[in-house]
Amino acid sequence: MELNLVEVVGHMASIMVAISLMMKNIVRLRVLNFIGCSLFVIYGLIIDASPVWTMNAFVASVNVYYLVKMFREQSSPQAEGA
Repeated sequence: MELNLVEVVGHMASIMVAISLMMKNIVRLRVLNFIGCSLFVIYGLIIDASPVWTMNAFVASVNVYYLVKMFREQSSPQAEGA
């Protein structure tokens, strides 16, 4: 069985998403899921599959949104005083 680079990217993306779903820590989950989704975007673009890359681009954007929101809440002065 010989894998080409495109298949390797697809398998790496699948593995990253699967690993992310096993995380208890939400930050780790979102970071690993973002990496997996980003790899799927690359994979989808390479194989010219717009449903693959558009959905994963959306999910990656959602992950970034919530990561930024979590880090902003964590570093806000109100969070320190609570």
